[in-house]
Amino acid sequence: MWPLLVLLDRDGVINADSPDYILSVDQWQPLPGSIEAIACLSRAGIAVAVCTNQSAIGRGLLSEATLEAIHAQLKEQVIAAGGELAAIYACPHSPEAQCGCRKPAPGLCQQALLDRHVLASDALLIGDSERDLAAAHAIGMPAWLVRTGNGRQTEAGQAPNQPVYDDLADAVKAVLALSQRDT
Repeated sequence: MWPLLVLLDRDGVINADSPDYILSVDQWQPLPGSIEAIACLSRAGIAVAVCTNQSAIGRGLLSEATLEAIHAQLKEQVIAAGGELAAIYACPHSPEAQCGCRKPAPGLCQQALLDRHVLASDALLIGDSERDLAAAHAIGMPAWLVRTGNGRQTEAGQAPNQPVYDDLADAVKAVLALSQRDT
């Protein structure tokens, strides 16, 4: 079965993004179909994890406790839809920190692979930005782009062979079709 693990960017893929950051549970609004899409992957036996840059913490705009509350809401909604999130990996650093976990660096993706004992070739990242795709490609992981969030803008600069889907639900349909074909 492929993939064994799907890594998702958060803002712009699962939930609406904001140039002013998502700073509260009330501001966190899932995109239509995204929660059910995650649950569908989970019910199909595919592990799902989130890899997200959250520089609002490093910038002093968001507390770790509030981020945990936002992620608790995400997990609760996925559970209510009949699914499960394997993990959420968040880089709290500002861009100036030059850490190894802030995408486009591959640290978050590498940690997810290590924790789940999955090879990069057996995983897939779905994101809406060039930095998402670059983080996956840096370690040989396939990556798909969605047009939500920053995806339409990102799509303009991609190679013609870059897989692109309208949204997470559309991408998950393709994942499940491949997964079923692969068994």
